[in-house]
Amino acid sequence: MEKNVLFLRGINVGGKNILPMNELTLILENLGLKNVKTYIQSGNVVFEGKGLSFEKLSSEIGAAINERYAFTPSILLISGADYIQAIQNNPFDATNGKLLHCFFTETRPDNPNLDSLKKIQSTTEQFKLVDRFFYLYAPDGIGRSKLASKVEKAIGVPVTARNWNTVSKVLSMLD
Repeated sequence: MEKNVLFLRGINVGGKNILPMNELTLILENLGLKNVKTYIQSGNVVFEGKGLSFEKLSSEIGAAINERYAFTPSILLISGADYIQAIQNNPFDATNGKLLHCFFTETRPDNPNLDSLKKIQSTTEQFKLVDRFFYLYAPDGIGRSKLASKVEKAIGVPVTARNWNTVSKVLSMLD
């Protein structure tokens, strides 16, 4: 079975949408997913699937979480092969994984407005959109980046971001 990546957005942040990873693992296993592994509390999961489309699986995961926790997080599913491609497409230095971020999307943006990001980009920041992955190198830190919070609006599709340390750890879980 092919391994896949699941990212949840907006869980366990600021005391809201609390979802313990051991509970998430049980939910996913109860849906028939195999070899479920999580990394830290922000909803990073690697699993082996059960042959459903990502759209159907996303719906099932959302419903199962909502039934138990009364909220439905944003859910992003990526095949292991696409995830590896995202890493291979990274155009920036990944030496300091806290400074490099990948914004993952479900679909390739149709008409991204990258010029709007260039207008607010700091002199030290670099970014690039490659297929359905947006890379941001923010050497002053993502907290100081004015464009980080504008990425979703500019590219026109929902995103969830992870720093390169997390991206790399999730990659190691695919092995």
